[in-house]
Amino acid sequence: PDPGTLASVLTEGVKNTIGDSRVKVTYEPEYVPAVPPAMPDIPPEQLAGMIKATVKVEVLDSNIAYLKIQHIIGEEMAQKVGPLLLEYIWDKVLPTSAMILDFRSAVSGELSGIPYIVSYYTDSEPLIHIDSVYDRPSDITTELWSMPTLLGKRYGTSKPLMILTSKNTLGVAEDVAYCLKNLKRATIVGENTAGGTVKIDKIKVGDTDFYVSVPVAKSINPITGKSWEIDGV
Repeated sequence: PDPGTLASVLTEGVKNTIGDSRVKVTYEPEYVPAVPPAMPDIPPEQLAGMIKATVKVEVLDSNIAYLKIQHIIGEEMAQKVGPLLLEYIWDKVLPTSAMILDFRSAVSGELSGIPYIVSYYTDSEPLIHIDSVYDRPSDITTELWSMPTLLGKRYGTSKPLMILTSKNTLGVAEDVAYCLKNLKRATIVGENTAGGTVKIDKIKVGDTDFYVSVPVAKSINPITGKSWEIDGV
């Protein structure tokens, strides 16, 4: 008689059957499908202000950079506000002798942001195959490669890089951590990450108010041949 309880029972049944905690059944009579937001038509200064609210930057003792990121922006946004981000964040951390990337609260991000971040910690040449993402609905595999040119200077490959993780680190941030770890460019410190996915769809079950949330894409690392999904980093 209670749809919410039924959804919970179905979710547990699915988890026990396929062993994937990302698949959930929910009862949402008020659910409205989210429409991906278009690039906001607001001044770059204002956009940069919004991004600053999700990033914390400081230089610690012993000349160590600390960068806390909650959302990994995509290529389009980076191009629009790049010069301002260089001034606010990157120019401060470039001269440091080591860096800590804090992904413990990083729960969202854009797939196109992965090559951006990874490329700042690698060389411009040779280009590196970072990741492959298979999208089931379109049956297309997209290869992500390091970028030959970037806004501003690279942090390089010689200075120590540590990435802080927690059980809440989710999705795109997990991908970045996994890529840098397997390139032997970063040391991961902290809890095992959430084991999320790069893309999830919410599918309506017939003519009901029940929905199934299910991953529809898969990240496959070219070095390990495996994914960070489900098990985490």
